[in-house]
Amino acid sequence: MIRHIVFFSCRSDVHRDKIVEGLSLLTAIPSALRVEIALNSKIDQIENEMDVVVYAEFANRDDLKAYKDHPLYQESIKRVRPLRDKRVAIDFDTDLAISLPLLDLKNLVIPEAEPLP
Repeated sequence: MIRHIVFFSCRSDVHRDKIVEGLSLLTAIPSALRVEIALNSKIDQIENEMDVVVYAEFANRDDLKAYKDHPLYQESIKRVRPLRDKRVAIDFDTDLAISLPLLDLKNLVIPEAEPLP
């Protein structure tokens, strides 16, 4: 399976709803197994620059390509690009993803964390 995750920052907070609306077109593209659009809850203690996320799953690379070639994808770009600032995209094959620790956890020593400022 291919996972496609894209983060967007808004040029202005007033654009958030329009960006979500434009990205919602992606949910109707049939080659995707799953598409979710969400606002960042901004509860991370370190970084909250990104405002909106697209999370999608595809059976294979060909289905991801069909998704990106679909007219609704192109329409979504047309609507969202003028309203967004940054865009960061990640695509990865879940068969190649690490899902278990690479370290020997039995002998791992974790130092005490310092309190956050």
